[in-house]
Amino acid sequence: MRGAVMTAPGDVRVAEREDPTIVEPTDAILRVTAACICGSDLWPYRGADDVDHTPMGHEYVGVVEQVGADVRNVTVGDFVVGSFFASDNTCEICRAGYQSRCVHAYPMGAEGTQAELVRVPMADGTLVATPGQPDPDLVPSLLAASDVLGTGWFAAVAAEVGPGKTVAVVGDGAVGLLGVLAAKQLGAERIIAMSRHADRQALAREFGATDIVTERGDEGVAKVKELTGGLGAHSTIEAVGTQEAMTQAIRSTRAGGHVGYVGVTHDVSIDGTELFFSGVHLHGGPAPVRRFLPELIDLIWRREIDPGKVFDLTLPLDEAAEGYKAMDERRAIKVLLTP
Repeated sequence: MRGAVMTAPGDVRVAEREDPTIVEPTDAILRVTAACICGSDLWPYRGADDVDHTPMGHEYVGVVEQVGADVRNVTVGDFVVGSFFASDNTCEICRAGYQSRCVHAYPMGAEGTQAELVRVPMADGTLVATPGQPDPDLVPSLLAASDVLGTGWFAAVAAEVGPGKTVAVVGDGAVGLLGVLAAKQLGAERIIAMSRHADRQALAREFGATDIVTERGDEGVAKVKELTGGLGAHSTIEAVGTQEAMTQAIRSTRAGGHVGYVGVTHDVSIDGTELFFSGVHLHGGPAPVRRFLPELIDLIWRREIDPGKVFDLTLPLDEAAEGYKAMDERRAIKVLLTP
């Protein structure tokens, strides 16, 4: 099969890889209908994470081609959405709603989903079948549910977003934008999107943002405080993973408020004294997308939400290198790949 491989930072190629096979009786093999490039894939692309001939991709939707002997919840021919972490969905951690921290959690990035086929371990706990074969225009939104929508949704839930609340969103990538969408769906009264890019600002407003803040750092914090009577937001979503973003998120949040952080952290540290006196709650980490998949698929299937709008560039798998380049240069919010 063909699959995207990052041979070194900045060097993505589509190479022939071995077809996946059933390894455990709980595995399934999918024919990938659509995959995509994640903002977190840019960390190794830019040299911030180690990479050496690494299969790429962890977001995926597709059709089941084979199942192991012990798979019961999905069958050959099902169109399925899976999380970027495989999980058994039965352990105590999964039952508490934290499937990404399952005692048997397996990162799908290890399989590399930017490919024609992919093996999904623990298929019964990881995959959710759609009610039928989706219309083609629903595929991008279902793909978004595999990671960025579920991650933005978890960020909003972790930030205790709800009716009557003001939400600030730090980060205008796909996760931040879908955090805006999630906040709107969860009933937020006011949503402040922090963005300096006109195209992303426009999409944020379409998803439900009521205010745009273009300033960053201390100036951005001051603007959020100005918009909230000097108090700060009730709920803040941190969707970047840098020191500046985390500091901005904490300082933009009022005492007693909540920060939901889902940006993959790189060199982030938190000053204990500042956190102590902030009175702010912190919760986040790798999103338990599997917890939300049934609800998100239903919303998409009934066309109540359209998260697929974050894909503003679609390319064939063979042009994956151009997709990485476009996202790295911020010419694209998120790139969809069609094997």
